[in-house]
Amino acid sequence: MLETGVPALDTALVWGGAITLLAGAGTAAWRVARTGVRLGRRVDQFIDDWYGEEARPGVPGRPGVMERMGGIEDRIGRVEHELYPNSGDSLRDAVDLANERLARLCPDDPGEEGCPPPSAPASQ
Repeated sequence: MLETGVPALDTALVWGGAITLLAGAGTAAWRVARTGVRLGRRVDQFIDDWYGEEARPGVPGRPGVMERMGGIEDRIGRVEHELYPNSGDSLRDAVDLANERLARLCPDDPGEEGCPPPSAPASQ
């Protein structure tokens, strides 16, 4: 170790270096602890969102992810029921019936009887 030749200055430099090292180590430890606390809070929020929260006085409960996904699956099931022909209760069945009736009233071939010619646009 180099010395300056002045014992008081050498002692001050050694103590200054020690204090600097301790402050640096303390700062690093504080930053690691702060990051750990933040991560812990985020994990806690995620767990609360995943499992949901019970209702408390003045605060409504929140359903968890699995409960919300069950609701989404139920809605998708109801939509799919309407998209495919089935028991006659779906929207697709109603559209198919309307198309069938329209085809009987006015076939695609304009030469067939029973289909009135298209009307001219009304002039003003």
